[in-house]
Amino acid sequence: MLDQAPFLLPDWPAPASIRAYTTTRCGGDSVLPWDGFNLADYVGDDPDHVAANRQALTDLIGLPSEPYWLDQTHGTAVSRLDTRAADAAYTAHPGKVCVVLSADCLPVLLTNQAGDQVAAVHAGWRGLAAGILEASVAAFHPTDGAGELMAWLGPAISQQAFIVGDQVREAFVQHQSQAAQAFIADQPGTWRADLYQLARQRLQAVGVNNISGGDYCTYTDTARFYSYRRASQTGRMATLVWIAS
Repeated sequence: MLDQAPFLLPDWPAPASIRAYTTTRCGGDSVLPWDGFNLADYVGDDPDHVAANRQALTDLIGLPSEPYWLDQTHGTAVSRLDTRAADAAYTAHPGKVCVVLSADCLPVLLTNQAGDQVAAVHAGWRGLAAGILEASVAAFHPTDGAGELMAWLGPAISQQAFIVGDQVREAFVQHQSQAAQAFIADQPGTWRADLYQLARQRLQAVGVNNISGGDYCTYTDTARFYSYRRASQTGRMATLVWIAS
C-alpha cells in the first residue's frame, strides 16, 4: 500500500480555476481496521490519528482552508457551508473547500463552465433515490442552466459488487422507469445495482450531460479504497473541490 498514491486527480474538463481531489486509503497514520489514510472522525478510529491524517491532507494537497466537514445523513440537504447536517456542500466563494466522505457510496463533484461555483455530493443509494443530485444541481445560480454544469463521478462500489433487494430497485424505478436498466437480476429478490448509471440518469434528467468518471470499484480495489460492504468497520476517503483564489 505504501507505493500507492494518497490521492487521485479527477479526469474531467473542469475550468482552470477548479481544484479537485479524491483521497485513497494509502499512507496515513491509522492502524487496523482503519489502516491507512482514514479521514472520518465518526468510525471509531483514534482521534489523534484522524487529526494527523487531516493535517497530512492539508499539507499534501495545499488546501487553502480547512475543509467544511459535513455530518452526512443519507438525505437531500445541501449546505452552503452554513450547516453541517447535509449530504452536499456548495459554494461560490474562492478558497472554501467542499468535501464529502465515502466508502462505497458515490461521491460526485459539480462545477459550471465559468468555474465560479462548485459542489461536492455524497450520493449513497438512499440519497440518490431521494434526489440529492437534483437538489445539488438546483443550488447553482439560476443564470447557469443545468447544461452549463459538469459532473465527475468518483470512486464507488461497482455493479459487480453492489447487491440490493427489491425495495431498492423499486425506489428508483418508481421515480424513473429507465432506472430498470441499471439493475441486473441476481438471486430471487436481489439485484446488482449500478450506482454510476443511476447517477448519470438522474443528472441527465435535469439537463447535466457533461459527465465524467465512474470507472472505479471501492469493493474490489482493496489496495486503494475503503469499502463498508467489504468491512463494516473501516475508514473513509475524502472527495474535495474548491475554487482557486
